[in-house]
Amino acid sequence: MASVPNDYVYLDYAATAPLCEEAAEAMAPYQVPGRANLAVGGNANSLHGPGRAAFAALEEARRSIARDLGARRPDEIVFTSGATEADDAALLGIAQAAADERRRRGAGDFVPHVVVTAVEHDAVLAPAKRLESQGFRVTRLAPNRQGFIEERALEAALDADTVLVSVQAANSEVGSIQPIADLARVAHDHAALFHTDAVQALGKARVNLQELDVDAASFSAHKVGGPKGAGALYLRARTPFHAYAIGGGQEGGRRSGTQNVAGIVGFAAAVHAATAMQEAEAARLRVLRDRLYERLGAIDAVEATVDVAPGSEDFLPNIVHVLVDGLESETLILRFDMQGFGVSGGSACSSHSLEPSHVLRSLGIDADRAHGALRISMGRYTDEADVEAFAVAMEKSLNWN
Repeated sequence: MASVPNDYVYLDYAATAPLCEEAAEAMAPYQVPGRANLAVGGNANSLHGPGRAAFAALEEARRSIARDLGARRPDEIVFTSGATEADDAALLGIAQAAADERRRRGAGDFVPHVVVTAVEHDAVLAPAKRLESQGFRVTRLAPNRQGFIEERALEAALDADTVLVSVQAANSEVGSIQPIADLARVAHDHAALFHTDAVQALGKARVNLQELDVDAASFSAHKVGGPKGAGALYLRARTPFHAYAIGGGQEGGRRSGTQNVAGIVGFAAAVHAATAMQEAEAARLRVLRDRLYERLGAIDAVEATVDVAPGSEDFLPNIVHVLVDGLESETLILRFDMQGFGVSGGSACSSHSLEPSHVLRSLGIDADRAHGALRISMGRYTDEADVEAFAVAMEKSLNWN
């Protein structure tokens, strides 16, 4: 098995965060083998003692996450295998159900319309494409040069047939934080439902579902220090929805499949820790972000992809995104890895693609420059020494012999 040195500097938190202490501690009782596991390891849908114990843990995790995210009711939290499933379920399940509801009301020459942005994660863009193949019209909104979706652009895209709008809360590559509450208001004014992929925002920016006034939102455990394989779809009460995963009727019939109770318990612990420290942690990371932009900006071959003013709260506090002249992302990533630093060129889900980032192309960055993109994303265990060491490593990478 490949090993990673203890002094390795991990700067790819936007891809996944290391398991946090709180999640590990919460899941520890579920890792014991054999008969001892029966105390907590039952099927949460069984009626016997081990099943009831698992169900109690599952529902406590649901209540905890609902409180921390500002949901009105615990049953608005639907557990999934992760944010990709939550996004798929939201786009397909809400759009199809909302369209069916409109048809039942006698919508006439109705052709259901969905609006997404051109900078969404593929977990939103792919189901949007499927909806298109099913007869939906899909509009893909372009951001401005800094990665923001403007209210007037959304307003212009909406029409009487729009059933759903999906706009990510924060971009995983350049870090733009969208004005979700304002965009949701515009959608609602046009009788459209609103979903947000809030994966990158959670723990880095304030996320309160009642304040945002969204109808649905997607979350992932491993982005906030929880385990992989657990996530959630917030589905506001009475939001039209056709179940995406069917069969066993779990999660109130909205997501069939035996729940990963251990992962969900770890998810809840990670969410609680991340939201509790969010304000202080964002302030700390913002200082590191600004310092790294300053250090990298002094290098001739390196240019910031977007304009992030020192102290800005319009961008995620933990992401630095730059374009490096003369070198491709893959080369840079390997050079950094050899020096003991883990970074990426963009979304981990598209790291094996040779195509330039669709996010950067949507910002108007040409393919040649986009191929030299580098994303440095920090987190809970990043410190000032890591940032300074990375800046030195950048200079070494550009003068590689």
